[in-house]
Amino acid sequence: MSQQNDNLPPFPDLDLIFVEGGEFMMGDEVGDLWDFCSPVHPVLVSSFYMAKFPVTQRLYQAVMGSNPSYFKGDLRPVEMVSWDDAQAFIEKLNTALSSPQGTFRLPTEAEWEFAARGGNKSERFKYAGSNEIKEVAWFGENSYDETKAVGLKYPNELGLYDMSGNVREWCGDWFNSDYYKQCESEGLAVNPNGPDEGFYRVRRGSCYWHEPEFCRVASRGDGWAGKSGNFLSFRIALSLLPLGNKGPEAKQAVQTNEIK
Repeated sequence: MSQQNDNLPPFPDLDLIFVEGGEFMMGDEVGDLWDFCSPVHPVLVSSFYMAKFPVTQRLYQAVMGSNPSYFKGDLRPVEMVSWDDAQAFIEKLNTALSSPQGTFRLPTEAEWEFAARGGNKSERFKYAGSNEIKEVAWFGENSYDETKAVGLKYPNELGLYDMSGNVREWCGDWFNSDYYKQCESEGLAVNPNGPDEGFYRVRRGSCYWHEPEFCRVASRGDGWAGKSGNFLSFRIALSLLPLGNKGPEAKQAVQTNEIK
């Protein structure tokens, strides 16, 4: 799905990749991350769209009329944006654009990890697209302590870029350190979208100063919704089913792939 195909107004760098729904094992399969990255548990997500890149400064400027980033560059990810700032951006984008599939939003962290792992095309890489981190990520050893333009490293199996390294990304969910245990207790968590409430929001991915172990697709963290930093950005998603749909229609849609 792209702007050109849908005859959308000319917002730059707004390109979405279709992610066919499916089942995967979510969480730290190696066991060397924080306790709240475990246990590994089965998750089923419905089909959705995910942005090819984190939101660029050029796109943010086109929508918001300003660029708060510390590391300036049209094609670098926008940073110095809080979770609240991301919501304001999405609200303006939805006002400006209309999609037959629904409204733009932040991805859930289950969607984020499923997409980072390559979805149903996953080759079970350690990082998003490779077992060799330097092929797919800007991180502490190669970034020279700054962000880089999006899309310069190899994409993952779905054609998504910069999901290991460069910038951390906000997700829509509330954060709870015991949430994975709650999901595991369900047997199969269907379209999990986080706790009903909390103090912090989920951050996924890694950034330009992280060590390799924290660039793995299972790595997760949290942050206050009003906090920004020159390592924090976001990418957008688009539903094919209502967010949080956990009913039989969600399972059927995944199993039959009837919606695209």
